[in-house]
Amino acid sequence: MIYADQRWIGNHGIGRFARHVLSGLIYQPVPLTSSPASPLDSCFLAQALRHLGSGDAFFSPGYNAPLFGSSRVFFTIHDLNHVQCPENRRPLVRLYYETVMKRACYRAARVLTVSEFTRRQIIAWSGVSPEKVVNVGNGVDRTFCPDGDSYPLPFPYLLSVSNRRPHKNEFRIVEAFAKAKLDSQIHLVFTGQVTGKLGRWIDAHQVTSRVDFVGMVSEEKLPSLYRGAEALIFPSLYEGFGLPIVEAMACGTPVLTSNITAMPEVAGNAALLVDPRSVEQLSRAMREILDKSLRRELCRRGLVRATAFSWQTTSDRVHGVLCNTA
Repeated sequence: MIYADQRWIGNHGIGRFARHVLSGLIYQPVPLTSSPASPLDSCFLAQALRHLGSGDAFFSPGYNAPLFGSSRVFFTIHDLNHVQCPENRRPLVRLYYETVMKRACYRAARVLTVSEFTRRQIIAWSGVSPEKVVNVGNGVDRTFCPDGDSYPLPFPYLLSVSNRRPHKNEFRIVEAFAKAKLDSQIHLVFTGQVTGKLGRWIDAHQVTSRVDFVGMVSEEKLPSLYRGAEALIFPSLYEGFGLPIVEAMACGTPVLTSNITAMPEVAGNAALLVDPRSVEQLSRAMREILDKSLRRELCRRGLVRATAFSWQTTSDRVHGVLCNTA
């Protein structure tokens, strides 16, 4: 019997992965309602699954695993940003990764991940054998397509799908936007809500009237937000995959993203790549991506590139690992 952690399902990166992968899997849900991201969840899981035997399996679409038990364990590490990004290295989280997570990697039958970049990082960080870590990829939902309504904003805009976390590089995005001297009608739009620090940075660069925050956008509305944008601006400092890249491409929206971590792997030759730490490169690329001929070419390449990412393929790979690992 396969037991799977359905608690990860939600409107976020891991949540989408969980929903699509679990939708075609015959499994028993774990008998827990607590957050799977809790530092103590490994103990809760071990207690809840204590009756499982060696013929059973546990699968998590996220980064949690039972601390002990006799069942086969499969879990998913989508990235190592809490280990690799200085701005995200909180002491307790690092301790969790160095103790609980490394131990889980050694105990697991397989560790799943979503890109070759992250697979290599997991192998180097954990020290487990390369055969144990499997890249199953990510997908893009069919609702992300060029056909359909555009988000009702009364101005042309560059879009940043982001969440105020430091590695999303938002302060450089704002600074580059201010220095780009774009047409005054063009706005910069962020998902989520403004914070005091970011708001003061926007004020300091005198672009307050042209930077907007649209709050939490539902999954149903997100494709229209991509479709309405002149381009996606996604110069993150670290991504284990970067779902907004392929979501924007599938919607026919040009993409500007980073030339580091997993982003070049995901974007292929279908995006404008920059050094995310260079405000000058980012500012210049913002001007370039508004060129009509370049936009047309990036749209064409992006639509082709997006077809390489299918949730069905990801699900098939995950199911294959679960069913074919002794």
